[in-house]
Amino acid sequence: MTRLLLASLFGSSLALLLGFFNSLHPTFDSFAHFRVHLALLTIMLSLILFPMGQRIVALSALVFALGCLSSVTQVMRLPSSLATSIFPQQKTDRATYRLLEINLRYNNPTPEKVLSLIGQVQPDVLTLMEASPLWTQKLNILRSAYPHRIGCHGRNPRFGVVILSRRPFSDDRPADCNLMVSFALAPVDFGGTIVNVGAVHLGWPWPFNQAQQVSELENMLQTLDGKNTIIAGDLNATPWSVTAARIAAAGGLALVPSPGPTWIYHRLPASLLFFGLPIDNVFASSNIMVHSIERLQAVGSDHVPVLVKFSIENISKAPDGETESTTVWLQ
Repeated sequence: MTRLLLASLFGSSLALLLGFFNSLHPTFDSFAHFRVHLALLTIMLSLILFPMGQRIVALSALVFALGCLSSVTQVMRLPSSLATSIFPQQKTDRATYRLLEINLRYNNPTPEKVLSLIGQVQPDVLTLMEASPLWTQKLNILRSAYPHRIGCHGRNPRFGVVILSRRPFSDDRPADCNLMVSFALAPVDFGGTIVNVGAVHLGWPWPFNQAQQVSELENMLQTLDGKNTIIAGDLNATPWSVTAARIAAAGGLALVPSPGPTWIYHRLPASLLFFGLPIDNVFASSNIMVHSIERLQAVGSDHVPVLVKFSIENISKAPDGETESTTVWLQ
């Protein structure tokens, strides 16, 4: 039993260590996503081994695991509340807008909860993931409130992304899709200022093709020049991952501090969300002032919705003229 516990302790500690070398290979980035869980496992094994005569090994592993855990404690929120506002109050004379990001779940058994939440929050723009054919009719119910929209469905129709907006799209440049990545980008007019609003849904990390998807996405993000941009979505990657860092660097964007875990296995209760993963993330350019980011109540998906409140600072005015309705569906 002691040998088995020591082997397990070595394995969890090694996986923890390799996660800090995640820039070398996507394999190590996969370990990094589970840094919290590996650290807790290492701590538990250390505490079991300590009274079994393995004090030096157990104490060394315990200190190492606590150090690893401290690197992400600011991201992993306490389980006291789903809603977490992490920004101090900021004064601005600019208008405040709301973006609601939701991974709908392609087979969500309670779509009415999603529609009810949207009606309660009434965001200016929505970025939606896993907008499968199941959701086509449901989202059409919102057409009068959100007439401006783009939907991007790639090889797998279950994992489409959709942007819905109360505010018109710009006539100067078209909305766009990257069908290899499930990425939609729409130029939304916020009171005369055109902001690139993006919705992204990446696949799973190594051994799946997440790293290749980011490489595909980088070329598209580099055209944004870090100006007037906010991107939200399900990265299937944590904020401390290389995946998140590559997206931020490619677009010249800053990663908005995470509100905490947003995903947990769908068969587990929402009360255990604190033990999930913070994989729904938001990126913004330097002139986007984020006032708050918070998690909202569960709506039948394995992800909880994320609400972002923001203002736009130091921006250039867009040409006059608005369209009554804009709809783009790219297959």
